[in-house]
Amino acid sequence: MVCRMKKNDFITVLALSAMFICTNCDKAKEENTNSPYIEGLMIDNYPVIDGSTSTMPLNTVIACELMGLNYKWKEEISHSASTWYIEPQITSKLKRKFDKIVRSSQTHNAFINLIDKEADIVINARTMSSDERAYADAKGVTLIETPIALDAFIFIVNPQNQLTELTTEEIQGIYTGKITEWKELGWEFSPEYSTIHPFIRNSNSGSQELMDLLVMKGLDYIDLPIYNENLIFTMQGLIDAIARNPFAIGYTVYFYNEQIIRPGNQLKTIGIDGVYPNKQTISDLSYPYATEVYAVIRSDTDKSSMAYKVYEWLRTEAGRQAISKSGYILN
Repeated sequence: MVCRMKKNDFITVLALSAMFICTNCDKAKEENTNSPYIEGLMIDNYPVIDGSTSTMPLNTVIACELMGLNYKWKEEISHSASTWYIEPQITSKLKRKFDKIVRSSQTHNAFINLIDKEADIVINARTMSSDERAYADAKGVTLIETPIALDAFIFIVNPQNQLTELTTEEIQGIYTGKITEWKELGWEFSPEYSTIHPFIRNSNSGSQELMDLLVMKGLDYIDLPIYNENLIFTMQGLIDAIARNPFAIGYTVYFYNEQIIRPGNQLKTIGIDGVYPNKQTISDLSYPYATEVYAVIRSDTDKSSMAYKVYEWLRTEAGRQAISKSGYILN
């Protein structure tokens, strides 16, 4: 009886020891975020990096590469839609820390957070708007915007649409209200109906600022009642609306569409001025609406800070390789 109890006690001690060892191993593994690139950088002093919805995968890859963390693309399915995102392969405890420093507040809010010193770096698919610049001026803040990758502004339609390309002039005609029927552009869905439904994003969103800058160039948009009816406040909302409506047209950015939405046969991207957007035409800038992705910091950022060191690293060969791993096109 005594021997049996000692044996059981011994087994219990072994089990508890194994649990203690495993716990310590997991803890050590979780805390191993020391950067292989920047001396002293780890998750506890990693700068807060904010940005647009479309650049969130890039932001995540940069953080994972800098801290030596594994990651993978993962699909998230919600109702009838799905999106893809980069998931760090880390414990839930570490993920809570990660989510506090790698953020996506959307383009406008990210700029405001940077100006207000609620973020240290911003990664966005456009430069500051006039509103954001005025806000920065009022705060006495100047920003440094550095291009780190290429993206493109694209137009998408429902796959039932038979058109494969439009000209800039035709798109301007659609969004000013001068062209209202698809049959004017060569596609007649039926003898009775071919009215164009042009969807529009909200002011200061990343895609709307690109629409204003690259396409409309000061032209007045379609009459206000129709504008308000077709105004969409999220990128996902706009894409869902076009997928449901055979007469719709809208716009987004290439990376978001190709890597995050991956629409398959749910949407159709159309060519502009005879050029279809793909990695080659964006890389060689033959696609007319090729754009740049920017890393943005405040001009007063301390050059000895981790934020500035990360910003500098993005322009090194290792940084460029990390950007490429996200799926973005290098500039």
